Amino acid sequence: MSNRFAIVTTIRVLLIAATLFALAWLIADTHWYAAIAILAAAALAQLLYLLHAVTLTNREVARFLEAVEFDDASQSFSDRGQGGSFRELGPALNRVMDQMRKTRGEREEQSHLLRSLVEHVPVALIGIYDGGGVRPLNSAARRLFSTRILQNRGDLNYYGDAFAQNILDLAPGATALVKMERGGAPLHLKAAATQVIIGGVPQRLISLQNIESELNAQELAAWQALIRVLTHEMMNSLTPVSSLSATAHALVGEVQNEMPADAPYAAKLKDADEALDAVARRSEGLLHFVQSYRRLTKNLVPRIEHMPVRRVFSRIERLMGPDFADRGIAFSTVIEPETLEVSADAELLDQALINLIRNAVDVLKDRNERRITLSARLDHDGNTAIAVADNGPGVPAENRERIFVPFFTTKRQGTGVGLSLTRQIALVHGGSIDVADSDGGGATFTLRFR
Repeated sequence: MSNRFAIVTTIRVLLIAATLFALAWLIADTHWYAAIAILAAAALAQLLYLLHAVTLTNREVARFLEAVEFDDASQSFSDRGQGGSFRELGPALNRVMDQMRKTRGEREEQSHLLRSLVEHVPVALIGIYDGGGVRPLNSAARRLFSTRILQNRGDLNYYGDAFAQNILDLAPGATALVKMERGGAPLHLKAAATQVIIGGVPQRLISLQNIESELNAQELAAWQALIRVLTHEMMNSLTPVSSLSATAHALVGEVQNEMPADAPYAAKLKDADEALDAVARRSEGLLHFVQSYRRLTKNLVPRIEHMPVRRVFSRIERLMGPDFADRGIAFSTVIEPETLEVSADAELLDQALINLIRNAVDVLKDRNERRITLSARLDHDGNTAIAVADNGPGVPAENRERIFVPFFTTKRQGTGVGLSLTRQIALVHGGSIDVADSDGGGATFTLRFR
């Protein structure tokens, strides 16, 4: 070996051999015990130093493997002045350690990126463990289940027994539409499941996507298409009927005015005149009725602006205040916090609130004590929620799914347009509307704006 390590090792071996030869001569031919002890110690020291030198590679490799095992990228290696192959071994091990540090840095960056993506993805993610544990995995899930801390499967029942059963029965790779009861306003969610193994522990990963707005938008589009066809056909049929009946009524009136009172056909013409008048009035009423529904087929385009909720409530109070006074209705407003703002179209928002307040006024007409409260706050998801609450008879549970549907009404003179239009206004803002029982009786309609 023509390198420093081979030369040094050869010299050390020769020195050990010379030392041992001298030691053997002293033992055999002399009684110099002090010299014998010194040479023996020197031979042992040289032998140990030689062993230390020749096992240096093994120790360095062992230290390197231990660093790899414990992912310790802080270690460094050198040739320790041995030269030769040691000069190549140290830099090689250092290059591997540099690559480990680079790989670990990239892995940590990717892990941080994945954690950030999971945390900020708008779809709620929950983990369900075989041992019965349940936990939210990102901020969307914590917001969705904000009314209760998820720790075990039983906590899911808080949001409805059917919801919990559907989630727990969802097999990996399967999807389902589930209904989540939350604060009186049910949510329609799309649930999907997958199986993952983390730390050797299997768990199901459930994604919950709120599709309430998509379902409402599709339903509204279907109703608009239906109403557009119906109103078009009805207008085509009613317009000539209304026009002809009005013309015939006017002609019969002219004949009656020119006919003597004792004419033999005067009584029959009078009956015909009344019949035509009734047809004309009814046709005109039906035309107005159809025109009111045509409002639902218009594509509302909101002009969004940021405005204080207090300003919105002040406009409503000035507009409706005289009517409240005439009807003996106690009207109050609550805003938490006072600086709360809403992003919406001012005119459409006013129209929606007026529709809800007028409905509340109608249901209070038979009440001795009449109260309407207009309130605003931030809901669990951080959305601005504006509510109209009354102390009327409330909305029966069987009607809550239908009151926002066009044509449905519980009023004798109602058209079923007001709440449908209010719902459309909420949807074009990307929001929603729901109804729940008021504290102490009555109904609370809540508009939510994102």
